[in-house]
Amino acid sequence: MSKLFRTKPLDQLFAESEDSGKGLKRSLTAMSLVALGIGAIIGAGLFVRTAAAAANNAGPSVTIGFIIAGIGCAFAGLCYAEFASMIPISGSAYTYSYATMGELMAWIIGWDLVLEYALGAATVSIAWSEYLNKLLGYFDLRIPFEWCHSPFDVLTDAGGQVVAHGIMNIPALFIVFLLTLLLIKGARESSLVNALIVITKVTIVILFIVFGWSFIKTSNHTPFIPEPSTYTDDQGVPHNFGGILGILGAAGVVFFAFIGFDAVSTAAQETKNPKRAMPIGILGSLAICTVLYILFAYVLTGVAGIEDFRRAGKEASVAYAIQTYMIGYGWLAKLVTVAILAGFSSVILVMLFGQSRVFYSMSRDGLVPKIFSDIHSKFRTPYKSNILFFLFVGMFASFVPGDIVGDMTSIGTLFAFMLVCAGVWIMRRTHPEIQRQFKAPLVPLVPILGIIVCGAMVFGLGWANWTRLGIWMVIGLVIYFAYSFRKSKLS
Repeated sequence: MSKLFRTKPLDQLFAESEDSGKGLKRSLTAMSLVALGIGAIIGAGLFVRTAAAAANNAGPSVTIGFIIAGIGCAFAGLCYAEFASMIPISGSAYTYSYATMGELMAWIIGWDLVLEYALGAATVSIAWSEYLNKLLGYFDLRIPFEWCHSPFDVLTDAGGQVVAHGIMNIPALFIVFLLTLLLIKGARESSLVNALIVITKVTIVILFIVFGWSFIKTSNHTPFIPEPSTYTDDQGVPHNFGGILGILGAAGVVFFAFIGFDAVSTAAQETKNPKRAMPIGILGSLAICTVLYILFAYVLTGVAGIEDFRRAGKEASVAYAIQTYMIGYGWLAKLVTVAILAGFSSVILVMLFGQSRVFYSMSRDGLVPKIFSDIHSKFRTPYKSNILFFLFVGMFASFVPGDIVGDMTSIGTLFAFMLVCAGVWIMRRTHPEIQRQFKAPLVPLVPILGIIVCGAMVFGLGWANWTRLGIWMVIGLVIYFAYSFRKSKLS
């Protein structure tokens, strides 16, 4: 039993952090990490999940959901920043758990991070496909429904009759393939492309907030917190709508919009001065995006109503709201569509980046096969891992609906955040002597609050997502005891 909770020695972790000659190339700065974080955070969560949470869970009080999610992320972000400054290694929460809670918990969190990064990339690529069709529509072009939706999606007419069935989401598969090639080329090249995209999409978000403010209708914000009820969506899934449970459910859904700041920690071994740059990248990107998110949600739910999000706008609700209600700003809708496509691309890029780096660390520890840590002789990137995850992510992007993988991503990430918060508390008690470039304030209060807030959002996501998480974890445990336990380098 003790072998299940063996921890990775800290001196070994520190030695790996200094070993940059044979591994990944150090080329990123603090500002690169802030851009990396914003690149991952602002994307499908803001432009798609905001409308979904308003339609299914909270109406205009989705703004409160963003505040709750932001608070939970702030607590987790402080804990991530302390860990990243103390143990600047690729692997994020997986590495931190290995040093604090033992191998079994590290495996669970590493397996759990597949939900965050790989399925997160799949979710955003599905949204990318929707907005590509929106852009093509400006030129009277469109990809047939069958080839831009999963087999589980159906198109109905005004009378509710099915007129088309999805077969495969080819645009989603295409963008995952394109960005995988960029990642194989190198972290520096990827970060330059990401920085350009970040500038573009932050500008568009600010333009929407500024111009949309004057189009807010008081009636759309009344009542701001709807009365509790049950809403069943087009796929027959019931949701708690309105009241406290609706807000918590919305917080769990829009939490997806905050995923990304923790991906910064996976770039530790490719950062020039990680102990200083990591906290700046994590907390800086989180702070900027939280402010933009709250303002964006308030404006969007004021410009358009709940029924607009449920029936007409759906995945493309932002562009729909601009075209329908912001008269004279049709150009902004087109610009938003282009910026969203670019923004989604940067999110997918960072998610794929984070996933390959987590499995790079797990492979070096022997918990997954060596192929995941094979480095390209020229580009010094884990190219085989990138290719394998292209196949995995591509399968979900092509054949699974976006709502399902989006909620799985949220619950998996929340679970990871809870473990990181617990890990900081444990490390303060077991290794108080280790130098920390950044220290989270008010420990253990901050970690405890982080666990409570993230746990509340997990509760709000409902039993269907708890079941999916449970099944995913059972699969992971079978793999661990069949392979990883025996192959671990700590054995």
